[in-house]
Amino acid sequence: MEALKLCNLTWHPLKHFIYPHAFRRAPRTLVLRACSSSTAADTRAAGRNRRSSASSSPTSTSDRDAVRAIRLKKVEELRSKGLDPYAYEWHKTHGANQLQDIYRDLGNGEEKNSENDHISVAGRIVARRAFGKLVFLTLRDDSGTIQLYCDKERLIDDQFEQLKVHVDIGDILGARGTIKRTEKGELSVCVLSFAILTKSLLPLPDKYHGLTDIDKRYRQRYVDMIANPKVADVFRKRAKVVSEIRRTMDSLGFVEVETPVLQGAAGGAEARPFITYHNSLGRDLYLRIATELHLKRMLVGGFEKVYEIGRIFRNEGISTRHNPEFTTIEMYEAYSDYQSMMNLAEEIVTRCALAVHGKLSIDYQGVEICLERPWKRETMHNLVKETAGIDFNELGNDIEVAKGVTLDTLGKNLDNKDKGSIEACQSVGHLLNEVFEIFVEPKLIQPTFVLDYPIEISPLAKPHRRSTGLTERFELFICGRELGNAFSELTDPVDQRGRLEDQVRQHEKKRAAVSTNDKKDGMEDEDDLYEVTLDDDFLTALEYGMPPASGMGLGIDRLVMLLTNSPSIRDVIAFPVLKVQQ
Repeated sequence: MEALKLCNLTWHPLKHFIYPHAFRRAPRTLVLRACSSSTAADTRAAGRNRRSSASSSPTSTSDRDAVRAIRLKKVEELRSKGLDPYAYEWHKTHGANQLQDIYRDLGNGEEKNSENDHISVAGRIVARRAFGKLVFLTLRDDSGTIQLYCDKERLIDDQFEQLKVHVDIGDILGARGTIKRTEKGELSVCVLSFAILTKSLLPLPDKYHGLTDIDKRYRQRYVDMIANPKVADVFRKRAKVVSEIRRTMDSLGFVEVETPVLQGAAGGAEARPFITYHNSLGRDLYLRIATELHLKRMLVGGFEKVYEIGRIFRNEGISTRHNPEFTTIEMYEAYSDYQSMMNLAEEIVTRCALAVHGKLSIDYQGVEICLERPWKRETMHNLVKETAGIDFNELGNDIEVAKGVTLDTLGKNLDNKDKGSIEACQSVGHLLNEVFEIFVEPKLIQPTFVLDYPIEISPLAKPHRRSTGLTERFELFICGRELGNAFSELTDPVDQRGRLEDQVRQHEKKRAAVSTNDKKDGMEDEDDLYEVTLDDDFLTALEYGMPPASGMGLGIDRLVMLLTNSPSIRDVIAFPVLKVQQ
């Protein structure tokens, strides 16, 4: 004897997964025939669990567990019928968008059922509607969606009953049938047979609200991509960006190489590294903080154009712009200077924009960004003078005098943190950079190359050939964010050793000061307590001779943020690092 089955949980479980207040609403129900009274009893039990849990728990955990229990029961029932709810394979002939394109001219009410029009599709069920002897399912694959038109008269054997009883939203189905367009204009697969390829045990988020908990979106990205198709589009665009970068570099004659992730010395940048231990070697190793020094070794070895797209690891803070692991491309070209890298940066970014958008005018967070070349090029000194009103060329090398002028001129516009950063500057070059970062950087919305950085903050860059105390270095800024960093590379091994040794001394001095102050305060600030080591092997390589060269690093995550209008770096990293869930 057939029983009535309440499907509010199994067909519309999604809102209870995220919104506990939904328990107070009158439930929407669909009345369906079930294969046994035991299934109906399980569903009624889930309803009782849901009502009891509504008053005792602020979460939907018990509700979700009830859904899982019901679906596990369905798995057992399918197996008892000799059906495998977790298939090995499925022969898929078309994707959803492919069918939409092939049959775009099919008229309303028309059907194609010739031998050539028998097709097979597969994907996840994301919506369903039932009308007596008809069930409509929305199937989504990685190309798009298509409707499954399930008519009891067309389905073989008892598949219509199986469809109504055992198929839930979230299940992955394979379906075979013909093509028709409904009277309302919806292209559909008229299903002749289907198979449950993967039985989903947990409910998906509400289709009307999606997955809205930001932490859960990042923590369970797989659910995020199911619930919010636009999220998956971001990662498809990311793949396009990476492919276009690689295509550009290869077309210009660069050779892609791979360098070590585990390194004996963390060099190429100033950042706190992650440290691990190699048991067999009995030594500490560092996860790389840059690919620079090994790529330069490739130039020493005879390569003239090299690049690497790779993961970088820095044991530092997390923000909308920073993730402990991120992706960059670094490239080096022999016999060129930093002017060449500006042209290359323009080429890479504009090609990526065209690949993603087909145009060079894009919107980022409500601001129109024009990527038409050439981009603005200006020195750091001139930008600081123009924005902050201080001409550092006139201040000389007395750091105390320079600090006094800076605080007198800008003091009213500085908070305590910024004042502290200015007071801590060790040289006029550091002070210039600090003022730039506070006042100028946030205003660089349109693409801008900032040229000629102080030598104190550029230990790997060649001295400027015309301006003492500066280097041939630029950084690229778009939307107030650094996107790229490039030098005319320092090739003098003696100068390079002196600068790196000075960098180590300055860091150790700062480390000692922080350690002393923290001990007085009874606390430790580990951000500045890490050890900086000298990469002697890199310096040895330079002594064999590296040709004149320029090099550049571009942040791929930030470029994808720009081209996908994403406000946070975690939106463009599929599985970002998060705090441990309590």
